[in-house]
Amino acid sequence: MENGALGKLKSLLVGWSSLLSQTRLGESASASATMPGRSEFQRDFDRIIFSSAFRRLQDKTQVFPLAESDYVRTRLTHSLEASSVGRSLGSLVGAQLVDRYKDLHDLGIGPADVGAIVAAACLAHDIGNPPFGHSGEDAIRLFFANHERGQEMLAPLTREERADFLQFEGNAQGFRVLTRLQSPDNEGGLQLTCATLGAFTKYPRAAHHETLPKLISMRKHGYSMAEAAYFETVAAAVGLRRRVNGAFFRHPLAFLVEAADDICYHVVDVEDAYRLGILRYSDVKDVLADIIGGEDRLTARLARMTDDKARIAYLRARAINTLVEQAAQRFLEVERHLRAGEMDEPLLASVPAAAGLAHLRQLGETHVYMAPPVVEIEVAGFEVLAGLLAIFGQAIEAHARGRLDPKERMRLKLIPAQFLPLDGAPPLAPYERLLRLTDFVSGMTDSYAVSLYKKVTGISLRGG
Repeated sequence: MENGALGKLKSLLVGWSSLLSQTRLGESASASATMPGRSEFQRDFDRIIFSSAFRRLQDKTQVFPLAESDYVRTRLTHSLEASSVGRSLGSLVGAQLVDRYKDLHDLGIGPADVGAIVAAACLAHDIGNPPFGHSGEDAIRLFFANHERGQEMLAPLTREERADFLQFEGNAQGFRVLTRLQSPDNEGGLQLTCATLGAFTKYPRAAHHETLPKLISMRKHGYSMAEAAYFETVAAAVGLRRRVNGAFFRHPLAFLVEAADDICYHVVDVEDAYRLGILRYSDVKDVLADIIGGEDRLTARLARMTDDKARIAYLRARAINTLVEQAAQRFLEVERHLRAGEMDEPLLASVPAAAGLAHLRQLGETHVYMAPPVVEIEVAGFEVLAGLLAIFGQAIEAHARGRLDPKERMRLKLIPAQFLPLDGAPPLAPYERLLRLTDFVSGMTDSYAVSLYKKVTGISLRGG
């Protein structure tokens, strides 16, 4: 690299001592007492795993909604697996960072700390997803874009506020869950470290900014207008550089969180599809073997095994290990460019196994995600979520106007108190009312959403 380019790169670098900030959102410095043997980042992990929003992931769709099989992954098991992979990635990278940058060692930062940050961020990466997976996000967006009731509720909002609902995003809802909805009496919610919140936010921009598809970190948005000040605080604490007002360069560790998620869902989705009989053994074997390489030794090992399920499980483990090693190596090759904001593409796009991973992705898109059991339930999810938003949105709006009829009064009783104004308090502003409505519906599990929809529409009544 020429001296001028090198000098420019150095001037743009954000230091790791800032990026690994242990400052907690909303918590004073004197309120946090570090315990020997338990880092601040391990505490982040614990706060997330004991949260009610995390527990609800046990009944939220990963790929196969409301699956009758007890083998396939839910959002909960996917999040745990992604967290495990993320810890490995972070620890591998952390060992080299501590060796490269002696100031990290002086600050008491070790490889396990980097692993803990990535593990915690991965653990929470789907915590804001609504019922029925990504189709649930689409259902909420379409309700506000096309449904008469949704359009009426959006009418009083500003352009920036409307964007939060027209582009409803599980990632932004996840930031809201972590910083506001969980432990709501605390300023900053769970009061996680800014390092973990920075790594969690894969899309560091507000919804109203233009989507930039060529930049992976700008394809979606990562926080709502209601949490903009919180993200500004996080960005300042970890030193994220600003692109424009309301949009920032990514935290480098967010690239590891993204890689862990991609590794897990691409690899394990085809394993689940095989166990459900959607994919053939030969299809899954060939694509995983292509990622792993070393065909002769792999063939000999598989020949010694007697069960195809065990063979696929072995291949899945080997494929994940291969991708973890390659993603960590790629990160270390480009970490200075990541810190300078000069690279914005997935780590896995440039690893030796990228072609095999693309084949794996294609297999999922053509045979797994379009499988009839997946599509049937996702289509039903559109009906369920639109129905719930319309029914409870009408009740919330009537409550704000003080004109509740008996039916709406009864519907209002089904909404938990935290989503309504306190007794005697003035009505919430239109934007806040819609936030509470989407908080309520997106926080539901798949089963609860279906059950509640059947009850409020009269499809299913006790004793019926």
